[in-house]
Amino acid sequence: MRFTKMQGLGNDYLYVYGPVPEDAAQFSRRLSDRHFGPGADGLIFMGPSNRADFSMRIFNADGSEAEMCGNGIRCVGKYLYDHGYTRKRVLVIETRAGLRQLTLHGEAGKITGASVEMGTAKTTPGSAGDLVDLGNPHLVRFVSDVGAVDITTGGPKLEHSVPGGVNVEFVQVLAPNRLRMRVWERGSGVTLACGTGACASAAAAVSRGLCPADSPIELVLDGGSLFITVRADGSIQMEGPAETVYEGEIKL
Repeated sequence: MRFTKMQGLGNDYLYVYGPVPEDAAQFSRRLSDRHFGPGADGLIFMGPSNRADFSMRIFNADGSEAEMCGNGIRCVGKYLYDHGYTRKRVLVIETRAGLRQLTLHGEAGKITGASVEMGTAKTTPGSAGDLVDLGNPHLVRFVSDVGAVDITTGGPKLEHSVPGGVNVEFVQVLAPNRLRMRVWERGSGVTLACGTGACASAAAAVSRGLCPADSPIELVLDGGSLFITVRADGSIQMEGPAETVYEGEIKL
């Protein structure tokens, strides 16, 4: 299997263009292992679509399938352009969370990132935090000092506090347009960044009146910054980088 390792703010996946194998979950567990495989937060397959320009399917490091990946979809756009599958700079990608439009950014034919229309978030305040649905589930908990939170302990407890599990974001307000976020991703554990988690956190902050709508909000993650705009109508745009790490091949 030929693959391309790519990352968005350190949230790394192995990308494969082609049919999704029946044992994709096993492949993802094996290849994501950082000691006995290439190592990644998961495996992303790309292919044609009857509803959009292309499709993507995401398998986490534990083999479970995710609905959507914000950092992953930016890298999907870069992959498709860099490998000659498209010359379009505006693409619609079919995901399990629905159709998502992305606009590729870069100069001189080199794609360096993308802006993605992430849909509309549904936010429900709760006792453990704000439940946010972005096509995949999130639990956003605001804290006074995110650096003091033991994510490896609190993350898995909160992940399983909701049937089916949730991605868990711990968020500290640094300024009206700046949030610090750390994440425990469902199926992958602690990751350096989560695009949908950043969108969920920004949506929860706007819902609570902690950040303004219609203005870019910087989400400072462990791997770098994403810029999220939550519009007054509830729709969300995410902007961030996408990078290729290396091309590889592995015997299965």
